[in-house]
Amino acid sequence: MKILVAVKRVIDYNVQVRVKEDGTGVHTENVKMATNPPDDNAVEEAVKIKESGKAKEVIAVTIGEEKTQETVRKALAVGADRGIHIKSDSYLEPLGVAKILKKIVEKEKPDLVFMGKQAIDDDCNQTGQMLAAMLGWAQGTFISKIELKDKVIEVIREVDEGLETVEMNLPAVVTCDLRLNEPRYASLPNIMKAKKKPLEQLIAKDLGVDISNRIEQLKVEEPPKRKGGIKVSSVAELVSKLKNEAKVI
Repeated sequence: MKILVAVKRVIDYNVQVRVKEDGTGVHTENVKMATNPPDDNAVEEAVKIKESGKAKEVIAVTIGEEKTQETVRKALAVGADRGIHIKSDSYLEPLGVAKILKKIVEKEKPDLVFMGKQAIDDDCNQTGQMLAAMLGWAQGTFISKIELKDKVIEVIREVDEGLETVEMNLPAVVTCDLRLNEPRYASLPNIMKAKKKPLEQLIAKDLGVDISNRIEQLKVEEPPKRKGGIKVSSVAELVSKLKNEAKVI
């Protein structure tokens, strides 16, 4: 079995995001970047499956500028066997990303594709679903538990009503939740070894797919500052304000 894991480079979740003065986006220069957190869970699960003997190879793939290679190297340091970097210097919408990943899937022919349930920068939660639809594969989203059974995979999904158990035939696309596992830290020796693992570079424009964006971004601005609350003297006053001023009841 071969597992392909998609990883994305995003602004570290501990960093306070700052909007550019001209409203064209957010500051990324000299800002700490990291792997999208749910993608770390995806890599960890793929490596665990390989360590259990149920997979022979784990391939990490990413799309982005030259520095995005760091994200693949991190995946290699925690156990992935080789990496693929599709170079693109411009922002790609989920549809464009899904099209590129489809090309990689057709080239590598994996049995499973893992990725995070969504990226913390745009919160789109679309790429996995789009990729599965394009491939005609089964899909499991928001997954908090995975169990492989021959050519079948059983997953537990986190949905609004609670937990949902789904059994799917392989091949399949799985988007991983933060509660799936606890990602390991890369040791220094493994970080050094990762530098010697193969990393293939491709150019997004050379893959023969239309990755032009469909949505025009007009302006990026910070949300309005939160206003201070007020104290009320009674429940009756609270209900009155919620009904007449806030108009939420």
